[in-house]
Amino acid sequence: MSENDPLRAAMIEAAERQLASSSDHEVATRAVCEAVGVSQPVLYRLFGDKRGLLDAVADHGYERYAALKAAQEQTGDPVADLHAGWDGHMAFAQSNPALYQLMFTPRPWSHSSARERVMDLLVAALTQCAAAGALKVEPHTAAQLILSANVGTALDHIARPALFGDPALSHRMRDAVFSHVLVEPAGANDADPLHTAALRLHAQLELTGTEALEPVEAALLCRWLERITHHA
Repeated sequence: MSENDPLRAAMIEAAERQLASSSDHEVATRAVCEAVGVSQPVLYRLFGDKRGLLDAVADHGYERYAALKAAQEQTGDPVADLHAGWDGHMAFAQSNPALYQLMFTPRPWSHSSARERVMDLLVAALTQCAAAGALKVEPHTAAQLILSANVGTALDHIARPALFGDPALSHRMRDAVFSHVLVEPAGANDADPLHTAALRLHAQLELTGTEALEPVEAALLCRWLERITHHA
């Protein structure tokens, strides 16, 4: 561990505390340095500038988010876990409104990877759904739709909490999006069984691989399966 790591972590935590307590969700670099007991050149050396510090805070927020996701009880039913994941996302936003906005509100100059890494977690969860035959579209497309809806609902809740006093509103949005990407129950009323089978096999190969094929053969099979699902 670099000797700068504890100092860097302390400055990130100080910035996050200031972000949460500020009425306008702003961070003053001078106040962050004073809280840790260092001069501003130290901040610039570790983070480059204020933007770099905010990116570091956002990425630290992802680590907290990922830890909560990892602690979420897995039921063995990927669709039930996906429903719980939506609610967990909303709970994180409500508990950390300023940090959530920093993580998910677009900032053109930002180099934070927080949102992309949250997307990766969701794609992994949806790949489990696809492997169970419960997904209508490929996991990445489903993740884009779900995350956009989840983030939009959460940001609206933060901005106008009085309109979201009833948790059923969030669930209505969740159910509307899920009905577009999920098959309920798995395989029922499937208008294109080949498409569903291709999605499921592709997801299973991503999850477990196979020793029955050479790597080049497995890659070719995955390419064929992708062509079937995208054509559909």
